[in-house]
Amino acid sequence: MVSRVIPVDPFDLVIFGGTGDLARRKILPGLYRRFRDGQMPDGARIIGAARSDIDTAKYRQFVESAVLEFVSKKKCDPEVLKAFLGCFSYVTVDALGDMGWSELAKEMRDDVVHAFYFSVGPRLFEPIAERLKSHAIAGPDARIVVEKPFGHDLETARALNATMAQHFEERQIYRIDHYLGKETVQNLMALRFGNMLFEPLWNAQYVDHIQITVAETVGVEGRGAYYDRSGAMRDMVQNHLMQLLCLTAMEPPSKFDPDAVRDEKLKVIRALDPVEPEDLVRGQYLGDDDVAPYTQDAEAEDSRTESFVAMKLHVSNWRWNGTPFYLRTGKRLRARMSEIVVRFKEPPHSIFEEDTGQSANELSIRLQPNEGMDLKVTIKEPGPGGMRLIDVPLDMTFAEALGEEVADVPDAYERLIMDVIRGNQTLFMRGDEVEAAWAWTDPIIEAWQERRDVPHSYDAFSSGPEEALMLLHKDGRRWRELRE
Repeated sequence: MVSRVIPVDPFDLVIFGGTGDLARRKILPGLYRRFRDGQMPDGARIIGAARSDIDTAKYRQFVESAVLEFVSKKKCDPEVLKAFLGCFSYVTVDALGDMGWSELAKEMRDDVVHAFYFSVGPRLFEPIAERLKSHAIAGPDARIVVEKPFGHDLETARALNATMAQHFEERQIYRIDHYLGKETVQNLMALRFGNMLFEPLWNAQYVDHIQITVAETVGVEGRGAYYDRSGAMRDMVQNHLMQLLCLTAMEPPSKFDPDAVRDEKLKVIRALDPVEPEDLVRGQYLGDDDVAPYTQDAEAEDSRTESFVAMKLHVSNWRWNGTPFYLRTGKRLRARMSEIVVRFKEPPHSIFEEDTGQSANELSIRLQPNEGMDLKVTIKEPGPGGMRLIDVPLDMTFAEALGEEVADVPDAYERLIMDVIRGNQTLFMRGDEVEAAWAWTDPIIEAWQERRDVPHSYDAFSSGPEEALMLLHKDGRRWRELRE
């Protein structure tokens, strides 16, 4: 199989917060992998910008240590790494003052793509944006990459969008959600809109329900202060799960174009019904002999912040009327697993005996680990003895179906950064999309705060609160088992 890679133009990429944890863990290793695979053009330059008082040589040492720590040894070729480090320079910049901005302006070249990655907290977005403009560093074709959180609620999201709009046009702003960069998320669109097999069945007439799960085994240690102000609803549902829901439920766009795709996603969000209290479960993990409880991890003894959310919701449009969507996400659960499950309805009439084992078809789209898809179908069990039916998966795990080299897909961050350089906004959120998501989320949060709801407790490394299991049981359904 020949891989077709869309080339990118020469660029200057400035990483604000270039010495931070996100840069070290994700951005810098991802850029190295793109360089190693020949996707970065000759003359590409990467400029680290932060308050740390270091020089370019010290910054290159920082980059090298990040690559060696977070890139597999078999990909760390010394000669390639040496050439990669040659792409880097560093400027000490004060986001809240005047230090370093003139030096940064001198680093920028003419006639190349200019991209600026805001790998910093939201409070620094405005001062950085203002200084990029006042020092004539970011021109009308510059691209700005903004990390989440995109606000804390609708009010702050609107304020953040308004702030960015003072300095940049919407076509210049790339709001990054790394879930949209995952190979399988993009394959969801290919599956739906590139094949005739599924799209005619992708509606309420044939689909019984859809489950979207993002489960983590880790707790909130190290992020407790941030997480306790946000919780699972703000940290995961409003963005990551919302995006997966949109791609699953949206109508076919007229073409694979950034605004056409995002228009259809926006329609899904606006079609969401409010969630009733009985259709929502919040949870908070307990500790055991090996791990601390949430309240200790977050250093908040009386916290009512949820580390787990499960809910049933409905998309009120012709395609999905009456088909429930079940969403769940949580920390310190039994397995690390992200997947979308489309469970189809059972045949309207079975010609077989009731005890033959026949059940409904189920399409599972796995985002992590072991990215891939499988479709559960019913067949006759081989051998004599009558018509005995069994369920078997038609499995397409990427590593098995396409080979290790093809299946070794790019990390979400490296794919999305290259899309920024290409000027492709398809996998980035638009401002009105972010605000619509908050407009739906805020009333849910406000309602449980008014009721002073206390999260249900659940054991560490379990499937979550019992109440979450009952959310489906009362409808005669079951969650897919959490498994690695």
